[in-house]
Amino acid sequence: MTRRVVVTGMGGVTSLGEDWSAIEANMRAGKTGIRRMESWDFYDGLNTRLAGPVEGFDVDKRYPRKALRSMGPVSKMAVYATERALEVAGLLNDPLLKSGKVGVAYGSSFGSTKPVIAFTDLIRDGHSRDLSATSYVKMMGHTTAVNIGVFYGLSGRVIPTSSACTSGSQGIGYAYEAIKFGMQDLMVAGGAEELCPTMAAVFDTLYATSIRNDTPHLTPRPFDKDRDGLVIGEGAATLILEEYEHAKARGAIILAEIVGFSTNSDGRHITNPTQATMETAIQGALDNASLTAADIDFISGHGTATEQGDVAESQATRSVLGANTPLHSLKSYFGHSLGACGSIEAWLGIAMMQGGWFAATANLENVDAACADIDYVMGAGREIAVTHLISNNFAFGGINTSLIFRNAAAL
Repeated sequence: MTRRVVVTGMGGVTSLGEDWSAIEANMRAGKTGIRRMESWDFYDGLNTRLAGPVEGFDVDKRYPRKALRSMGPVSKMAVYATERALEVAGLLNDPLLKSGKVGVAYGSSFGSTKPVIAFTDLIRDGHSRDLSATSYVKMMGHTTAVNIGVFYGLSGRVIPTSSACTSGSQGIGYAYEAIKFGMQDLMVAGGAEELCPTMAAVFDTLYATSIRNDTPHLTPRPFDKDRDGLVIGEGAATLILEEYEHAKARGAIILAEIVGFSTNSDGRHITNPTQATMETAIQGALDNASLTAADIDFISGHGTATEQGDVAESQATRSVLGANTPLHSLKSYFGHSLGACGSIEAWLGIAMMQGGWFAATANLENVDAACADIDYVMGAGREIAVTHLISNNFAFGGINTSLIFRNAAAL
């Protein structure tokens, strides 16, 4: 017998703010978090100078120095987003966290990059003066999951998800499954990413970054015929997932229910997306939720503003969900936050579903003719009553994820 899984807490950090009210105000005002990174002028050969940085974030005085020793910026954002989510859930400092009933499923594309330089100095120059006992812990792929677990004393299962752009959504999906199938009662789930020029360089080498360096407010442009590539961002978001009866018994406020999840890979190409397996993932989430395409009221798209990605995604979405369901891409506001994007988009998707207002895709003015004919939300946000929202993400390696959330008002 399977169990129902609900969301009882949410929190995050983005380039447009740390709470939904601030983020919503910025979106309604047409503001994005994209900036020209003057410091990147240092990097010869890097074409893009654009990013979506989280500015002014600092928890060094908020948390004990001993606890911070094992955290790079990515873990600090993850731990802070989790604090905010636990507070919303009414679980911050609750003894339940250390009961063994709470696990963590969390990820990032990579750990922090500064320790990598220290290890490079060791191999290249033969000195280890910048290495410490925690250098590897800050760098390792599961640094966010481990630091969250240790900081909050979580002694349940740990599921690290380091799958590039699906790290956050896989974290939520695997947490959902852990509760659904009776392995945990609660899970801390999500993803985080810290900004680093190396991540911009990854896409720069593929000629996939935007180089509108002097007009950051006009890019990225998902699904637009005049797009010129993606912009890298950073941030973190955490969802607290809980078994439905457990949440009811403790009087928790339920924010949404997770009713469907699917993940797969195309087994074909490392960087080129495949429409057919995207379709399989989206249909798989519908099947998992026992829903049809007609039940989906809104689509939170991946929408990176790359030609191959936008076209494949839009065609896959149209094939499974039809032409009439509204769709937007939040990467138009934050850039592509890689391991964090799936969790940020889930968090804000639930917030928008609660409020009944959905932001338009920023900078989308003229839909690319190669993209599918879909109801793209563009120009201005929309007031929409949504019962079921689907959130899709697609990553390098052909990894695809699809999550379906039900409005708490429909429970």
